[in-house]
Amino acid sequence: MPCFNPLQSLRESRTLVLVVVFVALLLDNMLLTVVVPIIPSFLYATELKSVNNLTHNTTSAPGQAGYEAATFSSVISYYDNTTIILTDDTVNSTRRDFSRTINGSLLTEEGSAVRDRDCVKNNDILMEENVWVGLLFASKALMQLVMNPFVGPLTNRIGYHIPMFAGFVVMFLSTIMFAFSETYILLFLARMLQGIGSSFSSVAGLGMLASIYTDDNERGTAMGIALGGLALGVLFGAPFGSVMYEFVGKKAPFLVLACLALMDGALQLSILQPSKVSPESAQGPSLLTLLRDPYILITAGSICFANMGVAMLEPTLPIWMMQTMCSPNWQLGIAFLPASISYLISTNLFAILANKMGRWLCSMIGMLIVGISLICVPLAKDIYGLIGPNGGLGFAIGMVDSSMMPIMGYLVDLRHVSVYGSVYAIADVAFCLGFAIGPSTGGAIVRAIGFPSLMIIIGIINILYAPLCCFLRNPAAREEKMAILNQECPMPTKSYRTQNTCHDFPLSDESFDKESQE
Repeated sequence: MPCFNPLQSLRESRTLVLVVVFVALLLDNMLLTVVVPIIPSFLYATELKSVNNLTHNTTSAPGQAGYEAATFSSVISYYDNTTIILTDDTVNSTRRDFSRTINGSLLTEEGSAVRDRDCVKNNDILMEENVWVGLLFASKALMQLVMNPFVGPLTNRIGYHIPMFAGFVVMFLSTIMFAFSETYILLFLARMLQGIGSSFSSVAGLGMLASIYTDDNERGTAMGIALGGLALGVLFGAPFGSVMYEFVGKKAPFLVLACLALMDGALQLSILQPSKVSPESAQGPSLLTLLRDPYILITAGSICFANMGVAMLEPTLPIWMMQTMCSPNWQLGIAFLPASISYLISTNLFAILANKMGRWLCSMIGMLIVGISLICVPLAKDIYGLIGPNGGLGFAIGMVDSSMMPIMGYLVDLRHVSVYGSVYAIADVAFCLGFAIGPSTGGAIVRAIGFPSLMIIIGIINILYAPLCCFLRNPAAREEKMAILNQECPMPTKSYRTQNTCHDFPLSDESFDKESQE
């Protein structure tokens, strides 16, 4: 009598594979967004400290004990509006008649700074920071853009489980590097390293789900659940980062994420088989072939432009809030909370509804709402005014993502060979392109024409692109695929199994043999 192997039973469960992908996307996007409120404030504090040290050195006279301390009575910290006392009583008589400007902020004879609406800020540093923060945020997406064309075909050759585990290892190293980096260069390298790990995790994870959920309706539901992990990561990342940074310190949120990443690694070792090479049985289409498909290009464009809106908000909104709302550190992350909550609701809701109402229609409506929400963001006068626009933005992006990700797998089934690594590499490239162009150009555009104009431009782009989703209403199947499917498949309602129902990965070889016999 054969003995029962519980580990083998776990590996035969599609639900647990979905849990693995869910957790991987959760951690990836927590790390993606946890830096959003931390980096602008941390870099601003670092720059301000450098300015204050320079001012202290230039105002000290060599050989005079009275000037060994700072000449000024106080220096204002622009990122948290607290006063740091730097002097002693030996220079009290000197400082009464002294006033000086540091980078545009006037220190009066009482030692206080000129204030605008009770908010101390240095616009020169903030405007310069827009560009550098944008480049740092964009570096992750740029690295994913470089890696995805290699990761997609790689999964076709060796399977999904080894790239998935490699993504965990790289992500863990990136998290540790974020925790202990104190300079812009090291933070930049950590962000790029995160992009490499994210490329492996997202492409392998989504391709894995598409390969084991071959029914179109089931696949849409599974993709929606997986994107719920992405939504939870975005939901908790920014608020978690801002609160931990404000009350505990910079290292704390990254060390917590590193511990969670270790748990994810243990889960992957239990469920997957990271040492097993499982190539696809069929030869998948090349990236160039897929990129020539107009339906795939329209789908990728929808993903790109919808996510570009929130990508431009990430580096620019916290700085705009510091300039116009005098927001403390904890508010810089909380501002993204409405978008995260609504995205979580939307991805789970439209994972089911999109298939009934038509994924093309769901995506078109979502892009229209994205455009309107972005245009409304600059109208906010305080953090409460951001609730409506950010909530609408998150809900609309959830509509687009939960519709377009399953369509990618459907188009491959309908028009190509059912091998999914390359097509989800394209989907991830589209996603990353939005997050590369958005932050890298957003800071420079804000510096040139202002934050409100930037929001209007990207909002109008989404509104103008939305009607192209109509072409996805009933995509045509290729002739060779028509012979397999034996009928034309209306995309919103058709359910079918693809020609390859037997897979080596990620489950056991026996599990899909059983499925094919049912």
